Amino acid sequence: MIITNNLTKAYGDQTALDHLELKVNEGEIYCLLGANGAGKTTAINLLLGFISPTSGSAFINQLNVQENPKAIKRFLAYIPENLMLYPSLTAVENLDYFSGIAGKKLNTEQLKKFLEEAGLQSEAFDNRISTFSKGMRQKVGIAIALAKDAKVLLLDEPTSGLDPKASNEFGLLLQKLRKKGVATLMATHDIFRAKEVATHIGIMKDGQLKQQFVADDISLSELEKAYLNTMEYKELAL
Repeated sequence: MIITNNLTKAYGDQTALDHLELKVNEGEIYCLLGANGAGKTTAINLLLGFISPTSGSAFINQLNVQENPKAIKRFLAYIPENLMLYPSLTAVENLDYFSGIAGKKLNTEQLKKFLEEAGLQSEAFDNRISTFSKGMRQKVGIAIALAKDAKVLLLDEPTSGLDPKASNEFGLLLQKLRKKGVATLMATHDIFRAKEVATHIGIMKDGQLKQQFVADDISLSELEKAYLNTMEYKELAL
């Protein structure tokens, strides 16, 4: 569902993404770990078609992103670190608006069912988004993906700033989408959450994908050590 072939993005003499080779199949959750500037967000933006590659190619559901910018949006949902919703509209109204853009005409009962499936409490359905916590807004984002019947989910630091409970709830929602066959690519700093939710994990540095793991084949402590070694961080002595 997600493929990159030698995907590269350079800004003058600076290479933000360097020949990225990546594949995410249906029902897989691929977490990209790395520090700021590692190339994670650049990769997400290239897959979204927000920026154009210097070289290489990206595919969503077998469609070339650069050649089919409108068509790929039918299959795609995107949740950034700070999800942009209309603060003066309710959760139901936001979902109605964004699902409508995706060509889905849903009645109020259907909209509320998607919000419920995304884990939002029913008493919040008709509240304005301006009153929502970040975790609640992220649930609306998941509801949009569900209503849109997205096949691919791109996430950029979605759990940043969430408390442990909200972060855990978000991880459970990703597992629910995985069971529906959604292919998810998530850029994150959170090693623990990556190990908990991912099927595959990659570590990026200086625009390059340095290491890749099958999540079940590596322990959390091993992943942490690999990350520290890749970043060339020294473990602090206790």
